This record gives sequence, C-alpha cells and structure tokens, in this order.
Amino acid sequence: MATNTSFQLFSSSNDKPSLGLGFLESSEPQLPPPPPSVEVLSSEVSSSVKYTVEPVNLDGLTLLKGRVSTKEVLGLPNSDLVPGIYEGGLKLWEGSLDLVKALRSEIQNGCLSFEGKRVLELGCGHGLPGIFACLESAAEVHFQDFNAEVLRCLTIPNVNANLSEKAKPETVSEVRFFAGDWGEIHQLLPHARESEINLTSSSEHGQASPYDVILMAETIYSISAQRNLFGLIKKCMNQPNGVVYLAGKKHYFGVGGGTRQFLSMLEKEGVMAATLVTEVADGSSNVREVWKLSYK
Repeated sequence: MATNTSFQLFSSSNDKPSLGLGFLESSEPQLPPPPPSVEVLSSEVSSSVKYTVEPVNLDGLTLLKGRVSTKEVLGLPNSDLVPGIYEGGLKLWEGSLDLVKALRSEIQNGCLSFEGKRVLELGCGHGLPGIFACLESAAEVHFQDFNAEVLRCLTIPNVNANLSEKAKPETVSEVRFFAGDWGEIHQLLPHARESEINLTSSSEHGQASPYDVILMAETIYSISAQRNLFGLIKKCMNQPNGVVYLAGKKHYFGVGGGTRQFLSMLEKEGVMAATLVTEVADGSSNVREVWKLSYK
C-alpha cells in the first residue's frame, strides 16, 4: 500500500477559522491527571439520565443515535469538550458517520470483512462504527471512551438500542466497554500488549491475540494526545494483518491536530502505510477524510 507523501500540515492564511470542534483557539493547557481506567459493565447503564433516540440514515443504512444532556450527565454546559475532563463523547461527530459509510463501502468492494474479527473502537462516543461491526458479525467489539459516564449514559444504551433491533441472534458479538486515557487503557484491554510491538520479532510471547480491526473517528484533534494514541494502536493492532480505519479532518484549526499531522508522524516512524479510503468536502475549507492504516 502506498503512503501519501505530500502532506500539507497546516492550512494557508486564506482558510477560514472554522473549528469543526468548537473549543480552544489557543495552545493546549496543562491537563489534570486522567481518571483511572475502568471496565464499565453493560449492567451499569444509567437509569437516571434521560436518553432519547432518533434514526440516522447513512446512504440507505439506518442506525439509531442517542441524545443526552451534557449538563445532566457531567454537570457541564453544552460544550464540545473540556480538555482532560470531558473529551466530546456525548456529541455525534461527522467523522463517525463518514467512517461507517466508508466501512460499508469497503465491505461492498471486498476490501474488508468483520466476520469473526476482534474489533476495538477508540474514542467511541455513540459507538456507531463499533455497532456497525457488530451488525457485520464481528466476534468481539470493545468500545473505549475517555469518560465512564459517556459509556454508561450513551454508548451502552446506543449499543442496546441498535442491536436489539437489528442483530441476528446467531451472530451476536461479545461487547465490552472500557473507560480511560490512551496512555493507560492498554492495561485493561483484553487484546492489548503491555508494550509496543517489537517489529523485529514475530513472537507474541504467549500474549492474547491483538485486535484485527481498530476504528477511530475524530480522535486526532489534540497533538499532545497523538503520541499516546499511536502507542496504543501499536500495543493493540494485530501484526501483520491488522488494520486501522481513521476518520478525521485534515486540520483542526486552533489546536494543530489533523490527519496530515498524524500521518506525518506515522511516516516518520516508518512502520505503517496509509491509504486514503475517501474524502468528504462539505463546502468549507476543511476536508474530512477516512484513512486505512496497515503494517508495511
């Protein structure tokens, strides 16, 4: 697979400052310590927060998306995120929808199958890409978000709502939910290694088989978090056949992250190849993209 070798890391001065993520216009602040990593059980679904559901049509595929109040769940105003406290999981980001559409297209084109696979969705929020993997007969789908409250109040109800309507009883995936920071969550994930993979060795040293497919949408806006994210991918991704599907904007104005900046970091590491799956121009100066990452 060919990598993209002409990254434009930053937009020109003519670009309009349309965040896409409506938060900080300045450099990232010093963040508080992350909350402890925990597994959230399906039985821990919140019964005290109002959860409503509505359909979302994705080129002929209808999924259900939940809606909850940020103030009711976290005691915060309706903000996109508060860095280090709340990382935006209660909002349905455009990249999540782009990713589901791209995954569906990859399956239709014979480039991807979820059947029998171990799947991890990072920064899941509503969990629509992971839910789609469940509907496509994945063996296991694990959902991760920074905030346990997001999992209890939104992700778990969303998974239940979609799978109760659509999943076939004979192909029900094992679903589990994990909350925590990318720098520490590998300690809980069932198919993660304790350290990044040694690419000079094919031995797994008896550790559990890593994830076959990793899904993530709108996870690369923060430059300060990208190194932990990439490290987690290398701890979780099956070698040599694992793949990552990444959806995000080319550039997140005001915070410096974006697909080009993240892929530039991967290119310098030299262990993974990146292939553009699709791009979405929404009329603004900022294009959204879906990329497929795999080991070289």
